[in-house]
Amino acid sequence: MRFVWAVVAFVLATVLIGAGIAQRTVFMGPTEQRMELNVEQPEPYVLVDAEVLRAHSGLQTLLVRGEGEIFVAYGRTADLTAWLSDASYNAVTLNGDGSPESTHVDAALPAADDEATTGRDPRGSDLWLDSFSEEDSLVAPLQLTEGNSVLIARDGVEAAPADILVSWRLDTRTPLAGPLITAGVVMLAAGLVLYVLAIRYQRRGRGPRRKGPGPLPATEPIRLPAAPERDAIEAGPSSGGGDADTGPATGETTDPEDTNSGRAGRRAGGDRGTLARRAGLAVPALALTAVLATGCSAESWPQFGGETPTPSPTPSVVAPENQKPPAVGEKQADRIIADIVATIEKADADRDIDLAETRLTGPALEARRTDYTLRGKIADREPQVASPRSEVSILLPEATDSWPRTVLVLTVAEGDDTVAPVMLTMTQADPWSNYRVSDIAEMPASGQFPDVAPAWLGTTRVPAESPFLSLAPEELAAAFSDFVDAGDKSEYAGSFDEVAQKFAADVRASRAVVVKALADKGASKTSKASFDMKPAELEPTSMATLDSGAIVVVSVVDTETVTPTSKDAVIRYGDNAEAKALTGATEAAKGVVTTYGMQLYFSVPAQGSTEQIRLLAYKQNLLSVKVIK
Repeated sequence: MRFVWAVVAFVLATVLIGAGIAQRTVFMGPTEQRMELNVEQPEPYVLVDAEVLRAHSGLQTLLVRGEGEIFVAYGRTADLTAWLSDASYNAVTLNGDGSPESTHVDAALPAADDEATTGRDPRGSDLWLDSFSEEDSLVAPLQLTEGNSVLIARDGVEAAPADILVSWRLDTRTPLAGPLITAGVVMLAAGLVLYVLAIRYQRRGRGPRRKGPGPLPATEPIRLPAAPERDAIEAGPSSGGGDADTGPATGETTDPEDTNSGRAGRRAGGDRGTLARRAGLAVPALALTAVLATGCSAESWPQFGGETPTPSPTPSVVAPENQKPPAVGEKQADRIIADIVATIEKADADRDIDLAETRLTGPALEARRTDYTLRGKIADREPQVASPRSEVSILLPEATDSWPRTVLVLTVAEGDDTVAPVMLTMTQADPWSNYRVSDIAEMPASGQFPDVAPAWLGTTRVPAESPFLSLAPEELAAAFSDFVDAGDKSEYAGSFDEVAQKFAADVRASRAVVVKALADKGASKTSKASFDMKPAELEPTSMATLDSGAIVVVSVVDTETVTPTSKDAVIRYGDNAEAKALTGATEAAKGVVTTYGMQLYFSVPAQGSTEQIRLLAYKQNLLSVKVIK
């Protein structure tokens, strides 16, 4: 019966293991679904619509082949069509039957400045959420959601590759394969045990044996007859005669019990050898099966609890209806900031204002223009301008689908808390331009950033004349300028926080130093100094915060004028190396005007709030020194 159970176990093991292996081989379907995208008319750009990429569920893999460099980028569909609005391209969409269709699209807008736009290189644009570039063949794993599309091109001049394939990975999980193979291994092991036990039982319990003959009687020594003469002569000594006595010949008998035990020993040894050989054949089979079972991937096993949703906190910010998308995503912003930092570092090292202009504009650019000039004329002068840090700490993009687009960023030095954070404002003028930084300011240690919307949601621009703030953004620069000039006599003296008050006091103290320097040189009777701060001719940038307030970025200009009080007096620069470098002179007969630019970031509370206007970040830069003509 043990043999029967062993055979049953072997059969079950074969069925189970075979079924498990079959699920991962012959019964497993294709691993992916493919769709070829055909483009008939060559154009520098191919736009693959979002509905093509989402024709099937699952992750998308885009394969593009063609000789030379291949460029692939993805982004919001509206952004891509805006970028292609003045160029001809091929658009790949889906037909009603779900098959791809390529359509040639002509330029919707005339070329800017009557220049051909087919040469516009898509590489390096800030508009893309991400991009890829390879030679001859490009494989891009994607997970695009609704509203995102893919742009395929080369350099904007050559025709885009036409060999395009989109694939979706299919669900090839076989959760029963692993358990089946494991169960087969268990049954195989059980069958081997039963088989060994059956053989042992058979050898030990063969039933009664036939009784053998009894013991033989004891034998006596038998005297052998005398050998023939010839034999005796040959066997005996050569000098003697007579019979040669070879001695008695004795015989020995074998004990029957010894004979039986020898047979049993040989039989037992043979049984053990047979079992060992059979076990030796079974062990490799068991090992092979174990390897098959342990080699199964996670797809071969059931995933318990895999469909149970993971608890997540309820978002504290809910997107309103018809919310526009944020201007940039977090990964996109990291890439843009990294490029801005690298460009500015190189421009600063080479004092290359043209390179700096590719990433800077407005007050930030003018501050560097002056700084480069001074560093070129004054030996060992260190840079006096603020630079963005390498890591994005807070990202506040404008939620919009039009241009220009504005983004506020708080950057920090990676791994170094001793370096002051830097706030910057960057703007993208149109779909074909990269972001350029207009304002850069350092945040003091006591500064506290207000609560703002998350980067995935973005925020809205606050109008300059908004009545919903404690002070309209268009009035903020003038209010702070009045506070600096008038001090406690200003009507806005109680409107600003301690950080703003300290900064204003520092500005007044620097003015006092100039006046004192004139007095120390005995020039106070022949010259005078006057100061005036006023808003720069720039519109403020205002971004809404979660408390119905706003972050308002303004620029002010602080002017210092030193003029003689008599016709015979002249203004000598003395040891003012900056004035000498910027004017190219050592004195001025009618006086000199020094202009400083200040970039200021304020947090303005909502109308009716009792909070003060907080100064978040600031930076003062020398802009110019001019001789009065």
